[in-house]
Amino acid sequence: MPRIFDYAGREVDRSTTVGSLISKRGSAAHSAQVTAATAEEAAAAETAGIEMVLSLSQDVSLVREGSTQVFVTAVIDYCGAVSDEDLLRASYTALNEGADAIITARRAKSIRRLTEESIPVMGHVGFNPVRSTLYGGIRAIGKTAVEAIALWDQFRRLEDAGAFGVECEVIPAPVMSEINKRTGLVTISLGSGPDADVMFLFASDVCGESSRLPRHARAYADLAGLRAQIIEQRVKGFSEYRAEVAAKKFPGEAEVVAVDADELAQFVEHLNGDD
Repeated sequence: MPRIFDYAGREVDRSTTVGSLISKRGSAAHSAQVTAATAEEAAAAETAGIEMVLSLSQDVSLVREGSTQVFVTAVIDYCGAVSDEDLLRASYTALNEGADAIITARRAKSIRRLTEESIPVMGHVGFNPVRSTLYGGIRAIGKTAVEAIALWDQFRRLEDAGAFGVECEVIPAPVMSEINKRTGLVTISLGSGPDADVMFLFASDVCGESSRLPRHARAYADLAGLRAQIIEQRVKGFSEYRAEVAAKKFPGEAEVVAVDADELAQFVEHLNGDD
C-alpha cells in the first residue's frame, strides 16, 4: 500500500494515489468507488477493499474518522463556493481535512485555476442531476453524434486544463468506450459502462437503501428492508411495553430493587416517629 504525505503533512497509507491511478489508466485493472458521508460508511468501504470514496467537501473530516486508507475525492460545486477563488479556498480546506483530490463540474477555466496550484482535480461530464432541466429531463447524454462530439470536446478541454481524471455520468457505453481509448484522463464510470478505469456507484444503491434503483445501478444488500424491520420491531416493543404498563405488569419483581426487611422496618419506624 502506497505511503504518502497528505496535504496537512501527515504521513499516511493510501489504498491508491493519483499517480497509481494514472499509471493504471487504460488497463484492465478497475478500481471501485462508492459515496461516503459518515465514518461508518468509510470504514465499511475500507474493510470491503474499496479503494476510493466520493464525499461532499463538508463531510471529509467525518469520512477520515472512519478510514485513513481510502482515497477520498471531495465534491465542491454547490456548497457556497461561487467564485474561482472561493473554489480554491474550499479545495484547500478539503485537502487539509484529508481529501486526496477535488471533483468539480465547473468550467475548464475554473479547473485550471486549481491545477495551477498543483491541486489534483477531476472534472465531470455527461448527465448532471442538478442541470437536468437543461436536458429536458433525466436522461443519458451522448446518444446522438452531436452530443457525443460535444462530450469529446469537454474531455479535451478538461485534459488541457490539467485535470487528471473525470467522472463520466450516464454516457452510452459504446460512446464511453470510444472516448476511453483516446483520452489521457482517468475515467470514472457512473452508469457509463465497463470501459473506464474506475467503476462508481452510490452507497445507497449498492446497499439497497434507494427508493428507486437507477437503471445503471445494482443492489448488493437490503438495508431498506432491515430498517423496515427495525421500525416494525420498535413499534412492537413500544406497544407491548404500553400494554403491560396499562395492565400493571410492568415493572415486575425482576425490574425493581429490593431492600432488607429489617432495614425497611427501621426506616418506616423512623418515618412514623417524625409524624
